[in-house]
Amino acid sequence: MAQIKQDTVNHDALDRALHAAIARWTQGISPNATVGAWADWMGHLAAAPGRQLDLAEHAGRNAFAVWLDALHPDTAHDTPFHPATTDHRFTHPDWSKPPFRIWQQAYLAAEDWWAEAARDLPGIQPGNAKRVGFMARQILDMLSPSNIAAMNPEVLQVLRDTKGTALIEGVKLLMQDMAQTTTGTPRPLPNEFTLGEDIACTPGEVVYRNDLFELIQYRPQTEKVHPEPILIVPAWIMKYYILDLSLHNSLINYLVGHGFTVFAMSWVNPGPEMRDTSLDDYRRDGVMAAINVVSEISNEPIHACGYCLGGTILSIAAATMARNGDQRLASITLLATQTDFTEAGELLLFLDESQLAFLEDMMFEKGVLDGRQMANAFRAIRAEDMVWARAVRRYLMGIKDTSADIASWNADTTRMPARMHSEYLRSLFLENRLSGGRFAVEGRVIALKDIDAPMFVVGTETDHIAPWHSVYKIKLFTENDLRFCLVKGGHNGGIVSEPGHAHRHYRLGHRTIGAHYMDPESWLAEHPPVEGSWWPAWVDWLHGESSPVMDPPAMGSDKHPPMTPAPGTYVMMR
Repeated sequence: MAQIKQDTVNHDALDRALHAAIARWTQGISPNATVGAWADWMGHLAAAPGRQLDLAEHAGRNAFAVWLDALHPDTAHDTPFHPATTDHRFTHPDWSKPPFRIWQQAYLAAEDWWAEAARDLPGIQPGNAKRVGFMARQILDMLSPSNIAAMNPEVLQVLRDTKGTALIEGVKLLMQDMAQTTTGTPRPLPNEFTLGEDIACTPGEVVYRNDLFELIQYRPQTEKVHPEPILIVPAWIMKYYILDLSLHNSLINYLVGHGFTVFAMSWVNPGPEMRDTSLDDYRRDGVMAAINVVSEISNEPIHACGYCLGGTILSIAAATMARNGDQRLASITLLATQTDFTEAGELLLFLDESQLAFLEDMMFEKGVLDGRQMANAFRAIRAEDMVWARAVRRYLMGIKDTSADIASWNADTTRMPARMHSEYLRSLFLENRLSGGRFAVEGRVIALKDIDAPMFVVGTETDHIAPWHSVYKIKLFTENDLRFCLVKGGHNGGIVSEPGHAHRHYRLGHRTIGAHYMDPESWLAEHPPVEGSWWPAWVDWLHGESSPVMDPPAMGSDKHPPMTPAPGTYVMMR
């Protein structure tokens, strides 16, 4: 029996090895999930002659509109189809002139038809129609006329202006990128931005380190500070310094400059040796360990702030603390954070049982999920801009990527332990246990409604990772005093929105204890936008939740003395 069992294990390893090899070719996408979605959609469409007639009529209307527009001699009139507001591929003025206008309109008409074709059909499995629409959009993005040099007026103009040398530079850039991809070499960070000097440069000291994170305490910049410190919990799927970019747009530097003692966690970039690190390890040895150290140093209640997945694990930790009677949190701020995952946007299209099993087999080989894998998933959601528009600029026009602090951070990807990544995908995204009352910590289920500390929750209008409607749903699962702030921008740009940043606005609402629930669209209608950055509004709220100012505390303590200057050592790991 033992021999038979051992043979079975070996066979499982063979399956996993094969799936891992396939994953390298498919960028981690399960072929079974892909084929299943198309088969489900096509099978139900084949049995729906009424929908087929609707789609045929829709195609006819679109074709007629494109043909009529092409025959119109006056190109100043409005076009029948328009790109999305986030689609910048057709901004060159010559796209309004023939023949480019015809190609653009035919392409946008095809996009419009597929948007209609990918609507849900009666009986189709949940999400399969949207998955088909997503995959169709990926194909259309690849076939866009903007990607073809001879059909893109902007590329033709650049080639004329440079006498073809732009294309030569583009080929060089293509060869460089292909070499990096083939060898698995990480993209080099721009020379203009050096960690600890130009970015992640707010002065501070590492005062604690374990296998999961370093804790940075930032030096005071004001004569007096509030006694309650701020602890920032970033997501471990990205480096913490998205909140400490250049000094002018560093949220951490802004907080320190407004009279707060600030601590920030800097997560380790895990290797294969951490393959069995669990999601609860990140709570216990991560968030709770940081809270313990900050409490020991300050001996005051803590303003806890979590960003993205860091906010999710903070919510889990806060609910566990509330259940256990731990009252050390003075307030909780959640930035672009989901606690319910039923409306988690297009990231859900990458996830079902087949896809999760495929990812687990892929991670089994290395013990971690490569940071580029997650980055590719995020880019695929906005492929028209983040993949193809960049490729056109870089390879057809020879334009190097713009040097910017946030671009440098974006290239600094991180890995994730296999067990942790599998657990949070299954328990949070796939099974939605946290808001569903089925998420257990230390063998006992926790509930978000137990949290009584006041909350400040931030959603961003065009977030494709944590859609604001999903972030807003925390109001359904909590009963505490809560401010909800909706800000202009996306997942990163909306949060990094310093005062003075042009064309910014926010909406701020207050839900008192015992107030009735208001749906997101009604809330949006009742809260007009306020021009400017949301940072001052948050700081004003923090001031109101804090005690009078006092002399700044010492850096660290006898038990936790300063170890090394910020930004520490973990952030340097690639």
